[in-house]
Amino acid sequence: MDRRDCLRWMALTPFLDIGWAHAAKPAEASGYQRLLILVELKGGNDALNMLVPYQDPLYYSLRPQIAVARDRVLQLSDAAGLHPSMQTLMPLWQSGELALVQGLGYPQGNLSHFRSIEIWDTASRSDEYLQQGWLARLFAQSAPPRSFAADGVIIGSSEIGPLEGIGPRAIVLSDPDQFVRQARLLGEAQNKRNPALDHLRKVEADIAQAASQLESRPAVAMNTSFPGGQFGTTVRTACRVLASTGNVAVLRLTQNGYDTHQNQPDTQAGLLRQLSEGLMALKSGLQELDMWDRILIMSYAEFGRRVKENRSRGTDHGTAATHLVLGGRVKGGLYGEAPRLDQLDGDGNLRFSTDFRRLYATAIQAWWGLPSDAVLQGKFAPLPILKA
Repeated sequence: MDRRDCLRWMALTPFLDIGWAHAAKPAEASGYQRLLILVELKGGNDALNMLVPYQDPLYYSLRPQIAVARDRVLQLSDAAGLHPSMQTLMPLWQSGELALVQGLGYPQGNLSHFRSIEIWDTASRSDEYLQQGWLARLFAQSAPPRSFAADGVIIGSSEIGPLEGIGPRAIVLSDPDQFVRQARLLGEAQNKRNPALDHLRKVEADIAQAASQLESRPAVAMNTSFPGGQFGTTVRTACRVLASTGNVAVLRLTQNGYDTHQNQPDTQAGLLRQLSEGLMALKSGLQELDMWDRILIMSYAEFGRRVKENRSRGTDHGTAATHLVLGGRVKGGLYGEAPRLDQLDGDGNLRFSTDFRRLYATAIQAWWGLPSDAVLQGKFAPLPILKA
């Protein structure tokens, strides 16, 4: 295989991206036996219409056209409630397995899609540029076992996000069957007489290893009914991967469409309905696989939305946002301080109350039992969101 052939194979596998070079000593398998699932709400979800401050008159005065009516809110507390399209998630709230972390953000919030998601993916300050994602740095420090099919699997997006950088074995996967077929083709294309392609052969070897684990166990017939649509397909693929081989440290799922500059009410209602139905199907699938108690699910996005609606019945890029955390070991409830609508910054945006890196510290320290200071470049206290 020459360079031209190499590029051709890379073009044939846009869903696949694997990095190498685990220099770190592997961590004890017990830590990574607990799986993390990240759910990216791409485009920036409007948290104020997801977790509605229905008791605050400012909410309705700043959003006369797009506010969620008080009598439609799914009440969670005396001050806040969920968007009515998230009714599917209420059993999780009632069973104490759903938490919402309010006011997540960082100092000097950036309102560019590209830059802000880079900050979230790298766990950087707004004034620094890091080359590696926060998970890539973690896995370089404490590597998942080499026996795992992969360190991380990316589903629903071609962007590797928090796994970006040399080190982690990250698979960008659109379809497990297609992945196995392409891995076979890559294996057949090997030509060991060309020493210039040793690195590529290492890539192919790990592709084959991951594919063999997906292939060696037949697809599990699941009773779970997965919803249609893009996110439902993403969830179904995630369960297929875990049924084939539960030995990965991280799954990152992406739901697109949250950049709601216009006609937000109908668009966001549909997205939140799909998100809720997908997450409940994910829980059902994980329970079938007897994995619910060893999985932590967290949502994240590049930013929230501006408090005041725009002239197109939408919202523009904002700052602080609320995100979901769920799982069998989650202590449900509301966490963090709800941003004050009467204390906006000079640009009319919410002031964050909880640094987003505390969410990552929760995953690293409290969930996996690993040190987080070096990875996050500072001390960030985990949120008290997990059962002992």
